[in-house]
Amino acid sequence: MRVTQALAISLSLPIAHAADTVLGVFIFSRHGDRTSKSNPPANLTALGYQQIYTSGQYFHQRYIASNSSSQIYGISPEIIKASQITVDAPNDLVLDNSAQGFLQGLYSPVGSLSTETLRNGTVINAPLNGYQLVPVYIGEAGTGSEDNAWLQSASGCANAQTSSNSYFASNEYLTLSKSTADFYKKYVPVVAGTIPEANVNYKNAYIVWDQVNVAEIHNKTFPSSDNITPDVFFQGRTLADAHEWGLAYNASDNARSVPGMVAAGQILNKFQAIINSNGKSKLSIQFGAYASFLSFFGLAQLPAVEPNFYGIPDYASTMTFELFTSVAPSPFPAAKDLQVRFLFQNGTAANYPGTAPAPYPLFGQKNLAMPWTDFLEQMNKIAVVDTASWCNVCGNSTGICSPAALSGNYSTSSSQATGDGSGTGTGTGGGMTKVVAGVIGAMVTLAVILGAEALIMLVLGLRLVRRKRAGSLHSDGSAVASGGKAPA
Repeated sequence: MRVTQALAISLSLPIAHAADTVLGVFIFSRHGDRTSKSNPPANLTALGYQQIYTSGQYFHQRYIASNSSSQIYGISPEIIKASQITVDAPNDLVLDNSAQGFLQGLYSPVGSLSTETLRNGTVINAPLNGYQLVPVYIGEAGTGSEDNAWLQSASGCANAQTSSNSYFASNEYLTLSKSTADFYKKYVPVVAGTIPEANVNYKNAYIVWDQVNVAEIHNKTFPSSDNITPDVFFQGRTLADAHEWGLAYNASDNARSVPGMVAAGQILNKFQAIINSNGKSKLSIQFGAYASFLSFFGLAQLPAVEPNFYGIPDYASTMTFELFTSVAPSPFPAAKDLQVRFLFQNGTAANYPGTAPAPYPLFGQKNLAMPWTDFLEQMNKIAVVDTASWCNVCGNSTGICSPAALSGNYSTSSSQATGDGSGTGTGTGGGMTKVVAGVIGAMVTLAVILGAEALIMLVLGLRLVRRKRAGSLHSDGSAVASGGKAPA
């Protein structure tokens, strides 16, 4: 993806008013650089670790540092308060370890501030210079998703799988598949020994390009210069973009966009938690796959603003949603005084020094900021948050979606989010609920095109606390019951 740093609309409108106060933030991040998906298990590389760590540092400076004009109101600037931050990641090595690296940058060790004196006078210095432990909520769905080359391979959503498969019968796919047959012959000798010649074609556009992309970054002896010129490499990336977009979004078939729909529900849920707690909840961070980005881009009508939103986001890319107000932040403002701003960063500051997340208008709006009530209305049109809603849109009826499993959970008239913690009591979409309140689940990656990773964990007895949540929905478009995995 090559998103321009500034759009004309961004230049004509202010990013933030001096009187704005950020009340809460939701960040959706892709993992850092990893090894190839065609050689599982995938691993987070040192470069990827650096990218994601740098990203965490940037967001600390933007939203946490006491000297920042965008500091989240009331957030602890140095020592983590568990009540203020939630972090979610799938049970996947690359994404899970990316979460850890990000958090190391987000809140650095606190040194002497972590010193504790016991009753008997013994002074205890916390290991690793006061390294701070942040709870990461781990989802069961999407296990090893970075090793899967097929976008819907672990989503468990029947209708999403059917919808994505239908792309292979579309005129767009058939035309590109035929017209690029000779082009992909240039890639055959380059990926030989890893990808069979019969599979080096547009049908496998992403996995082919991913193999070459990883080699171009890491393999000094990679024999690409003769066959894969910069133009050929760029065309391969463009074809991979088109292929993955076709699998992740279709304007006439929302089932294909379930990952983005679940992401929308999670965003609303987190913002609702901020509102319901009168601002005690402040920062939510979710790690997931690029297919969740793509499907949300389509649902939010972002390609109409910037065509580069059709492309796959680079490693460590982030979608950020700011909940802010222009009135006094205390007491907590009324819903009518709340606004939302969307920002996107393609890649991390480690790759693009001097860049920062840029604001973009959502849902065909002209303004960069949306009143909370308008944002809520638009998001409720696309959001899927609870398990019953997921089962309905996916057409699943077994496992987690069986009548027995849904007993006590399913209602065809479940309430929509209203922005004040109440519900309208009016189900939508033939019983497909759009509930925001009440689903606090880990959003796991769209078990799509990503692979497993292994980042070196901190030892000496220190590790992130991992908590599992029951009845969750995941950003890979899957639903998980208490202690269970997504339906196969």
